[in-house]
Amino acid sequence: MKKAIIASIAVAAASGAFAAGFQLSLIPDIAIQDRDTEIKGVSIGLWNENPGSQWQIGVVNGMTGESAGVQGPIFYTLYNYAEDFTGLQWGLVNYVSEELTGVQWGAVNVAKKVDGGFQWGVVNYAESAHNLFQLGLVNIISDNEWFSDFPSDLAQGFVIVNWTFGDS
Repeated sequence: MKKAIIASIAVAAASGAFAAGFQLSLIPDIAIQDRDTEIKGVSIGLWNENPGSQWQIGVVNGMTGESAGVQGPIFYTLYNYAEDFTGLQWGLVNYVSEELTGVQWGAVNVAKKVDGGFQWGVVNYAESAHNLFQLGLVNIISDNEWFSDFPSDLAQGFVIVNWTFGDS
């Protein structure tokens, strides 16, 4: 009976029955699910890359398209990346190529655009932002002007803290 249950689970996993809820991968091309499959659940692997709403646990975690969830927080997460992302990125380096709504927590945090967020790290960078608070050694918000809208916006770059809470 045990063998039949194990065989059924193996066949279901291989056929993609768990396509929406679980991903197990070594790299994106060596995985249970195709890298374009939307995952709504948990992704575990050395390098994960799928769109969806998920918790990614791995050394490298990537989300494509509009995605949400948690990347990390495991002590060995080196790099998290996403396109349009809502949620928490927690790793050594965190990167969002389009828009972030949420939190980046790591040594280096980079986002093209932030619409409501918090960056906590050694170096924090946002090209443009609305409602962002940065805490770290080097904090840069490129579209801030130097002290012109204080207290809504602090500066283009500042040590320890920087923010923008004005209209964008």
